[in-house]
Amino acid sequence: QVQLVESGGGLVQPGGSLTLSCAASGSRLDFYAITWFRQAPEKERDGVSCISTSDGSTYYADSVKGRFTISRDNVKKTVYLQMNSLKPEDTAVYYCAADDLMGALCDPRLRAPVAGYWGQGTQVTVSS
Repeated sequence: QVQLVESGGGLVQPGGSLTLSCAASGSRLDFYAITWFRQAPEKERDGVSCISTSDGSTYYADSVKGRFTISRDNVKKTVYLQMNSLKPEDTAVYYCAADDLMGALCDPRLRAPVAGYWGQGTQVTVSS
């Protein structure tokens, strides 16, 4: 079992940057691929990015390609989401998740885990 805790959210102006962290405890992080999701008010939760642990493969939603970068530090048991050129439409609660069925592999379609673990979320607000 793994516990996930997100941090790093906040208020940023359009065009600004933030780095989110997803810290794991209770299990080795390198057992799991980690996916970032986000949910804006009155919208469905969408996959943003995933990083595998098997070969370090990364996947991004089209809406964030070229602006967001996902990385991981298995020693620190932390996954990062560097977000640049932020837009108001990036405003959402951001969650990280580990998938018990996919394990070390990412779902290239960035779908939510059927069985897995979620953090509590961190709010990102992009506004002037």
